[in-house]
Amino acid sequence: MNTYFKRQLADYVEYHRNPWNGVMHVFGIVFLFLAAILPLSLWSVHAFGIRTTVAPILVLPVLIYWFLLDAPLGTAILGAAVMLLSIAAVIVNYASAAGVWSISVVLIVIGIGFQIIGHRLFERRQPALMDNPSHLLLGPMFVMTKLFIALGFRHDLAVIIERVPQPAPRSSSSYAEEHQVEPLPRS
Repeated sequence: MNTYFKRQLADYVEYHRNPWNGVMHVFGIVFLFLAAILPLSLWSVHAFGIRTTVAPILVLPVLIYWFLLDAPLGTAILGAAVMLLSIAAVIVNYASAAGVWSISVVLIVIGIGFQIIGHRLFERRQPALMDNPSHLLLGPMFVMTKLFIALGFRHDLAVIIERVPQPAPRSSSSYAEEHQVEPLPRS
């Protein structure tokens, strides 16, 4: 596994400790991915002698990135992406362009809503991407990692995901600052 991915995942996990926030992210990420590819699925192009849409062409670089971070997780995300691209194709075939854009807007609002609720209500912390914008691309990897762990796979990643942070000692200044109390006087 890529050590860069391990470091990024460990940092991302610090913003996603609450299990309900994780649940909100599953739905939020799926809705936001679908919202992003729906309008792109309206735009038909010919590439390499086949008729396709812009959606899979623009999704391909990020799928390669995820695969390079971790091949098994990237492969699983590829499967999920194929399913979501297929769903987008069905929606585009049955809805008007205005309908597709309307669905996309609703999915964006719901997806962002899930993210905000997860962080504000359950995590009580700002989203990870506010401190590190590259975390935008780690969300799907985090969700897939959680799924793999739940299915009994990837014990190597469970060590990172399920690590419990150690609280700072009461007399340390970081504890005092974090909990807005005066540090204990030193004798």
